[in-house]
Amino acid sequence: MSSPSQLSGRDVLRQSVRGQRRDVALGSLLGSGHQLGEAMVPVLIGLVIDRAVSGSDTGSLVSWLVVLAVGYVGLALSWRHSAWCAERAAAQAEHTLRISLVRRVLAPGGGAEEGRLPGALANIATEDAKRVGAVNLAATAGVSALAGVVVSAVVLLRMSVTLGLVVLLGTPVLLWLGHLLSKPLEERSEAEQERAAHASAVAADLVTGLRVLKGIGGESTALARYRTTSRDSLRATLKAARAQAFQSGMVLALTGCLIAAVALVGGRLAAQGDISLGQLVSAVGLALFLLGPLEVLAWVNAELAQGRASATRIAEVLAAPPAVTPGTATLTEPVRGAVRLTGVTLGGLRDLDLDIAPGELLGVVATDPAHATDLLRCLARRSDPEAGTVELDGVPLRDLDPAELRTALLVAEHDADLFEGTVRSNVTAAAPDTSDPEAAMTAAGVTQVAQTLPDGEDTAVSEAGRSLSGGQRQRVALARALAAERPVLVVHDPTTAVDAVTEAGIATGVREIRKGRTTVLVTNSPALLSVTDRVVLLEDGRVTDTATHVELIHRHETYRAAVLS
Repeated sequence: MSSPSQLSGRDVLRQSVRGQRRDVALGSLLGSGHQLGEAMVPVLIGLVIDRAVSGSDTGSLVSWLVVLAVGYVGLALSWRHSAWCAERAAAQAEHTLRISLVRRVLAPGGGAEEGRLPGALANIATEDAKRVGAVNLAATAGVSALAGVVVSAVVLLRMSVTLGLVVLLGTPVLLWLGHLLSKPLEERSEAEQERAAHASAVAADLVTGLRVLKGIGGESTALARYRTTSRDSLRATLKAARAQAFQSGMVLALTGCLIAAVALVGGRLAAQGDISLGQLVSAVGLALFLLGPLEVLAWVNAELAQGRASATRIAEVLAAPPAVTPGTATLTEPVRGAVRLTGVTLGGLRDLDLDIAPGELLGVVATDPAHATDLLRCLARRSDPEAGTVELDGVPLRDLDPAELRTALLVAEHDADLFEGTVRSNVTAAAPDTSDPEAAMTAAGVTQVAQTLPDGEDTAVSEAGRSLSGGQRQRVALARALAAERPVLVVHDPTTAVDAVTEAGIATGVREIRKGRTTVLVTNSPALLSVTDRVVLLEDGRVTDTATHVELIHRHETYRAAVLS
């Protein structure tokens, strides 16, 4: 198996089929049995004509008809179970790929989402995974179809070497031409999926921001943007459809030529007396039967082309390098919560030095919102600094596994999403089993929110929390962060959508519930900053002043402008 960084589309296809080899093998075996039965039908009919009809032998006719009926039952059962195995292999392969993609996207080291909108990733995990999974179905059908062609060729060889050679030599040429014709389809299929993924991503982005768009009257602009993206996707889809139609039509025409050649040669041999009437009927029947397997092989070529294109897109996600690599160091026990940034440079941050004492409630005011985001990226270890170090209790964050780090240090983003479930289940999503979520809900004001909801804490929350107002979502997200009870908690603008009275109550609640544990409030809210032990002011990516909120209000004009404007 290739390492993730070297994974290719072919590797994804190979692993997808290998992982379902039992079902693929059994389905291929049963499918081959079905094709054998189908191929033998015209042979049996020829025998009936030669041995029963021509000699007017009623007993022999009945016997051969019974044999023919048994053959039909056998091939029907074989087809049924073969199809079941193939469909199961395709579904299981699709599921396995989807799980692998989700696991990669959710990996603590990140990196898979770089340059991709969430909707694009969702499209890869659904449509592309489905197409790659379908390769198992195509493989089963392809093996079965080849078995049908081989059996037909052997039977025709026994009738006439000339007839058998027409099939044996013509089929590889037909398959090779079909492969060549599938190349444009593969390229256009990849472009089609790229455009479809982008259109899906734009649509998801617009739906997420629908309330904002309506609030600012941006519906027409958003519609125009989506219309352009959708048209690009439509054009790519039509190109792929034209390529598929051309490939299918050409392969069907070539298949027809091969079948016509078999029928023509068989007719000439019968006219010359080299084969009997029954053999001629069998030869023509086999030629007509060959239309099915050859059409299946053409379909398999198209499925493989689309599967290769989708597998390449999946491989790009699975092989995406992590944004941060796990270290081998371990956290100190117990975690004291001392955080130190020394000479940190990342994005807009420039040689940032900052010491946060264990148990301190620190406020951070950034004159540039982008600098606040860069600070959060460092602390959450979504990105490692370009220069400098970030330490937790003296251990550099880059030496820790991101998953282990997040058991001690939680960064609660301003735009944190809620999940489908209930208000209470959202609050307790990351809470230890021994924690009391009621304290966190009270501190964040969720208890008040629950009193206004129809089912209180058990009120259903829709996708991304859209069934709640902006202020309600913020309070539930803050309660979730508080209930996690991490030794170090970093919260970014948790109260921008609540009223002043509620904000003051939340500020007091946060200070009380986090007493003795390190807490960083990255915000410009005077109510939150007023309860902190001290505040640092970030200007131009550096700490330019630090003092209590009241002191900074009195002595620093930039600070006053940042928090009071």
